[in-house]
Amino acid sequence: MLFKTTYLQRSYQRIRRSEAMGTDAVHSLEHIHDPEAISYLSQADAIAIDELLMGPLGFSVDQLMELAGLSVAASIAEVYKPDDYSRVLIICGPGNNGGDGLVAARHLYHFGYTPFVCYPKRTNKPLYHGLVTQLEALAVPFLSSEELPAQLASNFDIVVDAMFGFSFHGAPRPPFDALIRQLLVPSGLTRENCGLPMIVSIDIPSGWHVEQGDIEGTGLRPDMLVSLTAPKLCARKLTGSHHFLGGRFVPPEVANRYSLRLPKYPGTAMCVRIGKPLSVDVASLRENYVSPDFLEENVKDDPIKQFQEWFDDAVAAGLREPNAMALATADKDGHPSVRMVLLKGFDERGFVWYTNYESRKAHEILENPHASLLFFWEALHRQVRIEGSVEKVPEEESDEYFHSRPRGSQIGALASNQSSVIPGRHVLHQAYDELQAKYTDGKLIPRPEHWGGYRLKPKAIEFWQGQPSRLHDRLLYSRTEINGKQNWKIERLAP
Repeated sequence: MLFKTTYLQRSYQRIRRSEAMGTDAVHSLEHIHDPEAISYLSQADAIAIDELLMGPLGFSVDQLMELAGLSVAASIAEVYKPDDYSRVLIICGPGNNGGDGLVAARHLYHFGYTPFVCYPKRTNKPLYHGLVTQLEALAVPFLSSEELPAQLASNFDIVVDAMFGFSFHGAPRPPFDALIRQLLVPSGLTRENCGLPMIVSIDIPSGWHVEQGDIEGTGLRPDMLVSLTAPKLCARKLTGSHHFLGGRFVPPEVANRYSLRLPKYPGTAMCVRIGKPLSVDVASLRENYVSPDFLEENVKDDPIKQFQEWFDDAVAAGLREPNAMALATADKDGHPSVRMVLLKGFDERGFVWYTNYESRKAHEILENPHASLLFFWEALHRQVRIEGSVEKVPEEESDEYFHSRPRGSQIGALASNQSSVIPGRHVLHQAYDELQAKYTDGKLIPRPEHWGGYRLKPKAIEFWQGQPSRLHDRLLYSRTEINGKQNWKIERLAP
């Protein structure tokens, strides 16, 4: 039970992290911004904005550092998942950029990564002492520059460059000059050829001019840049795959004074992507599942009870819409179709959803009353596949559920002739507005005859649990008759 609880807690943290970082697909698509449409700051303006924030506008350096470090950790979590990129080396300089790195290390620890910190020139101020103490309390290792391996990729998946910020002038001094050289990718070579992990730079890639970029060819070539407050002019020269903006603290006064055009942050996210990511090799996308064993001796005899247990796990883990399921139907000729619907009830009789009886799926169910359902709970590495026959639920059940819905949803069911061709969205709005006006007095909205529920009566239910190396667990419950009684037989299927 302890192992299962820990597994669910990790899944819950993964889901909450995903939501907090704004990885919801709709938000992500809405907030990919044209790099040419936003503002880029000169070094002088960046310094002036910092002074304004920490002067008349009342921010303290530790507040800004905390928000900046959280933004960096959030950006990393957007792209580099801890299951694949767990070992993170943060190289911190002596200034505020280094402080951002220390804060990021703490958040990365809590996000499930294993951070290591190289902080060779420690700043002798209480704020920085506190940041170091916080990391030491988490048992985060501090490494000297001499302790770093020659081939960083052998020990680390990501290096965070938190050495120098936008106020830095001149040439880097030891040991940072040697650290930068160790992270360089010579012209004509790739990061992989040089034995380097992914490189994430905070605000300014080390070795770059704040405005002109890597003018001497001796600067880093980061895979990701996390700009803070607003991108600096050098960010226009970025060739890496990922550019994020963090530091969600710019007040309107600052934005107006400096005519800043900044992207909108999605939801409660602390970072936002600038530009589109480079295309990826679809064939290379994969997840190596790590889950508790799913064994016959540990499952329920009744698949409905087993489904209840897994459904409760999905709810406890904080999944959004754990009742979302794919419904596959086919017409009389066997032509299939599939769509997402919401489960609205289940018991020993079957699994219930509600829809328009004149929709495509309803016509197919009328011609061929057999269907399958699929639940996919990605964060738990679980699927449930259900096959069976379909029938309408009694009218009183449909009435009861219909009148439990929000009034807007009730009116929507009346307004939409589902699956029919319409000339435009305005038709829906017009019908909706007319019905809303009709029922403004709060009287009961009648359930339309063409709307109601279906119940799938299962004859087979398969539970799938993802496992390493694609050796997944698959347990199939199928109905069988023993001594004239219906029972469930459990069989293991090869993955």
